[in-house]
Amino acid sequence: MALRTLGTSTLQVSPLAFGGNVFGWTVDENTSFSLLDALADTGINFIDTADVYSAWVPGNSGGESETIVGKWLKRSGKREQVVIATKVGLLAARAGLTKDNILKAADDSLRRLQTDYIDLYFSHRDLADTAPLEETLGAYQALIDAGKVRIIGASNYSGARLREAADISRRDGLPAYQVIQPEYNLIDRAGYEHDLEPVVRDLKLGVVNYYALASGFLSGKYRSEADLKKSVRGDRVAGYLDARGLRILAALDAVSAKHGTQPAAIALAWQIARPTITAPIASATSLAQLESLGEAIRVQLDQDDIRVIDEASAT
Repeated sequence: MALRTLGTSTLQVSPLAFGGNVFGWTVDENTSFSLLDALADTGINFIDTADVYSAWVPGNSGGESETIVGKWLKRSGKREQVVIATKVGLLAARAGLTKDNILKAADDSLRRLQTDYIDLYFSHRDLADTAPLEETLGAYQALIDAGKVRIIGASNYSGARLREAADISRRDGLPAYQVIQPEYNLIDRAGYEHDLEPVVRDLKLGVVNYYALASGFLSGKYRSEADLKKSVRGDRVAGYLDARGLRILAALDAVSAKHGTQPAAIALAWQIARPTITAPIASATSLAQLESLGEAIRVQLDQDDIRVIDEASAT
């Protein structure tokens, strides 16, 4: 499996990232350890998490995902074999992108992750009302200078704000965002392709997109109202269960049958095949689901496959 470069950095990652939002939410600690142990066999060396994961779960306060990853890193001794991405800005106790907050949040994340450096540190959202870009990028400069962060990224930023940040980085000699994390999948294509993809090409950014399986809809497990009621994510995907959504599932069914794999693997393989995508983020809650992620890396779509999927997902 060929690794891919994150932006213009020297970081080399698998063409798929594992989404750590499930740790401490839909999978417990022991299951999380089993999934993390199996990542290498699947061909994934890239783990995405955030300080706010999983504060939405009753009884949680945030940091649970990072804590589980940190325990696993210490137990496995595999810190040098994986690339860790985490984020700052949305945790209630460490909200915003001021310099003081970023520096404190980074130290909190490092402690939970039980490591002395973060490979990729994201601004979790464009919180322009909390600090100017100059202050935020200056905070990242301090972290990079201290060896606590290797490169930085921007999650949920518009194309215009990414260009503005790049201009400030050049003007002031500050670190530049090298990676973005937008929402992108076969259901939600327009926002990335129209606004962000031109910026990605111009600035040579890496792209690590979330909701790659549209909250599980593209796995094919939601095909009726009854299916929606069986999952904690059912309400989130209800809007996808329309004529276009079913057309996309039919295309994934056809292509997955041709390749002898699952619809989720094909949905991810389609993204992996896009020239501007570095690594989609996808999660698993079982070893069987994780194996399907590995199939997404291995399957090779031909032009006919891509055409069928493109036509079904056209807006």
